[in-house]
Amino acid sequence: MIRAATRADAPQIAVIWNHAIRETTITFNPVEKSDGEVADLTAQDCLVWEVDGRVLGFARYFPFRGGEGYRFTVEHTIMLHQDAHGQGGGRQLMAALCAQAAAAGKHSMFAGCSAENAGAVAFHARMGFAEVARLPEVGFKFGRWIDLVLMQKRL
Repeated sequence: MIRAATRADAPQIAVIWNHAIRETTITFNPVEKSDGEVADLTAQDCLVWEVDGRVLGFARYFPFRGGEGYRFTVEHTIMLHQDAHGQGGGRQLMAALCAQAAAAGKHSMFAGCSAENAGAVAFHARMGFAEVARLPEVGFKFGRWIDLVLMQKRL
């Protein structure tokens, strides 16, 4: 089931997010998030994929850049529990998040994907995102430089 996130979901979302921080280059951030930080970050414009009372994924959108001129453009984060890939939850989350953003009057959504995460690039392409830029060596994690792939979808 896809539903709006609540503060009570923060511990389960933190497990997903912190695994990605510790173990992957899905995010370039090396610092794990506390339950409180996650609760604040997911307080609005965040959806979860819940199965049998367990949060298996989340997606949220947030301003692309500061300033009034960018108010119709958003960026997003989507992550699934490491054991929940390939079950359709990511597609459901992404479709629902795009619909939510469009209903809120947003025009364009960006994804910033690690170039090492070919699965994320392919997933976003399947969801209608197009690669619009490849930024070489802008992320640094695990002792190496990583390219960032920017992908965009007009809502």
